[in-house]
Amino acid sequence: MAARVAGEQVWLTILEASRRSGLSEPTLRYYEQIGLIGPVPRDPSSGHRRYDAAAMDVLDSLGCLRSAGLRVEDLRRYLDLLARGDAAAAEQRELFDHHAGRLEAEIERLTLRLEYLRLKARLWDARDRGDTAAAQGLIPRLVGLIERF
Repeated sequence: MAARVAGEQVWLTILEASRRSGLSEPTLRYYEQIGLIGPVPRDPSSGHRRYDAAAMDVLDSLGCLRSAGLRVEDLRRYLDLLARGDAAAAEQRELFDHHAGRLEAEIERLTLRLEYLRLKARLWDARDRGDTAAAQGLIPRLVGLIERF
């Protein structure tokens, strides 16, 4: 990463911050606009945003949480609770437990869909081989999966 160095401080461009955090450049601008992250310092000569280590710590966390499906409101709540430190530990736990449960349910749904697709592939493989008995044997399992959706 071609970070810019000014004295001891490392500054990242918006492109570098985007790549590192996994958040798009428009998302970084939006997060600044809505106050999710503080104002980002600008390079005096170009006016381009420059992200320091502290900003990147926040963006790395937000990128990870966003990829886990947290919404902007949840990210804002996380940052508000984080600012309160250990006094908000129980609320942080509740926030993450809630989202862990939501993600677990999503994984279960995806696992069912994956199993369905694999069974469909096996069904068509059996039909391709002319194995009617195998194909017929898969149909009740497929119907059972559909009922679980």
